[in-house]
Amino acid sequence: MAAFPTLNSPITPCFAEPRGTFNGADCLPISLIQPRYRVVLAGKCFFHIEETSTGRVRGFRTDHNEACHLARRLERSA
Repeated sequence: MAAFPTLNSPITPCFAEPRGTFNGADCLPISLIQPRYRVVLAGKCFFHIEETSTGRVRGFRTDHNEACHLARRLERSA
C-alpha cells in the first residue's frame, strides 16, 4: 500500500493570485488567456462570432472553419 504525504499548504491556481504578484515566469494572468472573440452556433450550419466582453455579434459565417478563421483574424487586429 502506498503512503502519500500531506500537503502543508493548499495549492492555489495561478490566476487566483492577488493582484501585483505576477512574475511572468510561472503562468499568465487569466485576462491574457481568455479569447476576445468566440464562435457560437446560431442555427443549422450558421455561426456567429461574438465579442466575449459585450456579447455583440461581430460577424457570421456558414462554415465553422471560416468562422474560426474570422475570429482569429479579429483577435489579431484588435
